[in-house]
Amino acid sequence: MENRLKANMTLSHFEVKDFTGRHLNHKMHDGGFHLEVIIISNDFVDQSLVQRHRKVYEAMGGLMKHEIHALSMKTFTEEEWDNQ
Repeated sequence: MENRLKANMTLSHFEVKDFTGRHLNHKMHDGGFHLEVIIISNDFVDQSLVQRHRKVYEAMGGLMKHEIHALSMKTFTEEEWDNQ
């Protein structure tokens, strides 16, 4: 994931947490990871939340069809991150 993001934007910080284990016994679970990511990049400056998420989904490409079942994103610019 990080390499795909780096190929499409400049990352200041990337963090991923895997919550797949919480979903293994769910009736609809058919494989794929359940992930939560924090992405900090000034490429998000002046972008709406939808634009930011689209940018990430585009970078993930085919991973979203098979390897990743669910992706929760928190996207920040450096300034937004510093002001939390």
